[in-house]
This record gives sequence, C-alpha cells and structure tokens, in this order.
Amino acid sequence: MDKDISAHSGLEGRLLALIAPAVEEMGYEIVRVAVLGRERPTVQIMADRADGMLINVEDCERISHAVGAVLDVEDPIPGAWTLEVSSAGIDRPLTRAKDWTRFAGHQAKAEVLVPIEGRRRFAGISLGSDGTVARMRLDDGTEVALPLAEIRKARLVLTDALIEDSARMVQPATDAGVEQDGTKEPPASRVH
Repeated sequence: MDKDISAHSGLEGRLLALIAPAVEEMGYEIVRVAVLGRERPTVQIMADRADGMLINVEDCERISHAVGAVLDVEDPIPGAWTLEVSSAGIDRPLTRAKDWTRFAGHQAKAEVLVPIEGRRRFAGISLGSDGTVARMRLDDGTEVALPLAEIRKARLVLTDALIEDSARMVQPATDAGVEQDGTKEPPASRVH
C-alpha cells in the first residue's frame, strides 16, 4: 500500500487498508477514498494505473468488482451503500507525495489545516515533493513548503499544458475511457 496517502483516516483509512492490496495486485493505485452521505453512503474510489496511463471504464469496472467483493466479505459499512470507482481525472486531487512530483511544473491549489505564515490557501506551480513536504512556487515568485500531513486538500488546476501532458497518458481512443469529444466517461457504480 502507498505509504504516503496521509489524508485517509477513520473509516476511509480502514477502507483503504482493506482494499489497497487487491487493487495494487491488479496493477492499479488508489488516489483517494471518500465516504459521502449517511443514510445510504457512497464509497468513492479514485484510482490510477500503476503504469502511469489514464484508466478507462473497463479498468473502473474491474476495480469495482474486486473492491466490492472485498467490502462485501469484510462488511465495514453497516446497511446499504453504493460503490463508485473513477479515474482521478485531469484536474485531479494531489493526495500523495508522488502526485506532487509527477505533476511538477503544473499549476495547483492547496489548502492546509494549520496556517503557514498566516495563510491556509495557496495557488502556484508544483515543484514536487521530498516525501514530507510539497513545494510550490506562488504567483509572486516566492516558494512555500507545505507539510504533506497538514494538507487538507489539494488539486491540479485545469490548464492547456495539463491537458496536453495528460493526452500523452491516454491509451488508444478505442480503449481510453474517453469519448472522441474529450469528455470523461461516467464512473463505474454498484449498489451494495
């Protein structure tokens, strides 16, 4: 399991620990796990292919079946729930140190739990991560180090450069999970 997914705790952390081995064995990596709603919660899984290519609908379906089987057996969520598996998308969340490094040079936004020099929100260019902090060059040219454990949320900003770089990660059009007009196909969903 990816040791640098620091944002997962509580139920989401337990789910990550349960499903990560099966997902990684299949050649995928979990980017984020989120549990939304109370009456009938939705378990959202965002995943990447371990080879760096963008995942497609068939990948999401395979992950959904494997994760659904694990969660059905382990039963960590009482009552009915829905499982939703999707790609992280182009303007993806940055949840791991390697995400900050992989997308170095691209614009990002981040919010930290504890203010740094009086600020909680930052926007600028990702400069990568050393495993403990994510570095950004802000619009005014200054650099900031954001402790990974203190990042509440972070994501890439959709730009032409990011779209161009992401296009290089797409498999051939018939297997890419992306329609010809460039829109993302809906996530694979199952009710449990």
